[in-house]
Amino acid sequence: MPSSDYDSACLPDLLPLYYRRLFPFSQYYRWLNYGGVYKNYFQNREFSFTLKDDIYVRYQSFTTQAELEKEMNKMNPYKIDIGAVYSHRPNQHNTVKSGTFQALEKELVFDIDMTDYDDVRYCCSAADICPKCWTLMTIAIHILDRALREDFGFKHLLWVYSGRRGVHCWVCDEAARKLSVAARSAVAEYLSLIKGGDETVKKVVLTDPIHPFIRESLKVVERYFPQYALQDQDILGRKESVDKVLALVPEDVRKVLKERFQNEKKPENRWNLIEDQAIKKQGTAKKGQYFEREIMLQYCYPRLDVNVSKGVNHLLKSPFSVHPKTGRISVPINMKELDKFDPFDVPTISLICEELDRPRTGEEEEKADDVKEKENEKDAAERRKIRDYKRTSLAKYVKYFDQFLDGLAASWKGELLKKSDLQKDF
Repeated sequence: MPSSDYDSACLPDLLPLYYRRLFPFSQYYRWLNYGGVYKNYFQNREFSFTLKDDIYVRYQSFTTQAELEKEMNKMNPYKIDIGAVYSHRPNQHNTVKSGTFQALEKELVFDIDMTDYDDVRYCCSAADICPKCWTLMTIAIHILDRALREDFGFKHLLWVYSGRRGVHCWVCDEAARKLSVAARSAVAEYLSLIKGGDETVKKVVLTDPIHPFIRESLKVVERYFPQYALQDQDILGRKESVDKVLALVPEDVRKVLKERFQNEKKPENRWNLIEDQAIKKQGTAKKGQYFEREIMLQYCYPRLDVNVSKGVNHLLKSPFSVHPKTGRISVPINMKELDKFDPFDVPTISLICEELDRPRTGEEEEKADDVKEKENEKDAAERRKIRDYKRTSLAKYVKYFDQFLDGLAASWKGELLKKSDLQKDF
């Protein structure tokens, strides 16, 4: 099968191989066990599996990594979703006294989907994406990552490509996992700027003075706006798209710009004219007139599905799940290489299974023997799995996940040391 091709009909044949030999179970368990800081933290976590023919199985839970692995190898889920950590084991929720089964903790999560930008992208629509509109996801990650780290003080952010047309963020700090619904809602509202549905023409309204968070977000947008909006989307080219932009400026300014645009056809120059009019307005208006910045934000600012972030018991697609429509693996995104991230480079399940079947080179055989010597005390199946994913395009994404987990582990150790020092003081 050519590596670039993916045929969804092959999924039932490929999934058993993927879960048996490639899925990074040890890293996955290491993540969701959070260093064993709390008793039953992993055991009380909800997993949801979508099986063939859209059969949906909720409230799965597992005692150990081995149990999770065994069940996933048996069920071969088309999709894996992760839910909250509950007061009781989710697979026993029917046996618990009514009202006592409660979602206690979960990572603070964000879901950004390209379909929410359909009114401001002209290259694609619905589930389709291309390099031109993917810039919107890059902008969203830059803006939200900075805000969550600097404005809220979170450190452990896992950004994940959904496998098709969006990105997810898992904020894994202990403080984030313990947030109440009200606190999650407050964070989501703070980060939301685009207001109103399809019928709302002007979705961003800035007040004077501009909030520091919005100023920081604008710095990111300004970096991408000329290439993304003026070049790639040509928002000041065709009449229809020009009218949409002009609908966002005051009526008197609109009149002036329409006249000026008669003689000026270049998008960059048209944008300069808009900026000039904004500066003029800012000099004469009693209240701040920021319509040029409102346009930039309306076209480029992240569009969040706030309901995903607000609920503790909301399910979100798991990292390393396979997208059944595209075959692409839902992989962690390396923030150091964010601007180079290309969703079309993300490996499909067909590609990595094909890579697994390729004969090893002499060098790979040597490396494998080295691993065997170093790890001969480990279980043979686990050892083979480590070598297997390393032979495929999945390797660099698992490596980045490992690095993320190392950062998390350092914070767990820090917490445990702090606790033991506190105990010594008593």
